[in-house]
Amino acid sequence: MRFEPDMTAVLVIDMQNGFCHPDGSLYAPGSEEVIEPIANLVARAREAGVQIIYTRDVHTLEQFEDVHYYDEFEQWGEHVLEGTWEAEIVEELHVEDEDHVVEKHTYDAFYNTELEGWLDARGIKNLVICGTLANVCVLHTGGSAGLRDFHPVLVEDCIGAIEDEHHEYALDHAAWLFGEVDPSENIQFA
Repeated sequence: MRFEPDMTAVLVIDMQNGFCHPDGSLYAPGSEEVIEPIANLVARAREAGVQIIYTRDVHTLEQFEDVHYYDEFEQWGEHVLEGTWEAEIVEELHVEDEDHVVEKHTYDAFYNTELEGWLDARGIKNLVICGTLANVCVLHTGGSAGLRDFHPVLVEDCIGAIEDEHHEYALDHAAWLFGEVDPSENIQFA
């Protein structure tokens, strides 16, 4: 699969200490395992002039105080609190000055963020998606991208999961419903 650099972004979802480091409150070994493949994908994309976008899932202690139903802290416990070590991108993935960082407060990186407008303003149509977790933030962001008429491609060996079944489900669902799935070796930037 070949992508035009000026119409493409690599979207790295939530590769943060809270999810990818053994000391993180929501550590998933599958997330740590994809750090190196993601770093390699990002390096190839950056060399070709492709825009790199990182998302950071961040929460405040008060975020879910007055909600009617949706409460991530009830589901997962307190995690990736704003301004903490857990909320930082893992050190192995070097965020450069020219990279864009999107702070999100739920599973979908498009929901109540500037991401869609930022992509539209730059003429970006293709999103090469990697990160964590497969069946949570990656799946919801990829689906949301497809509904907004972006071309989402999930990079199967660059997506972390808690369980292998979660990974398989998310990629099957994406390929069936809203996007494409390919291994990193098939992703080319020209």
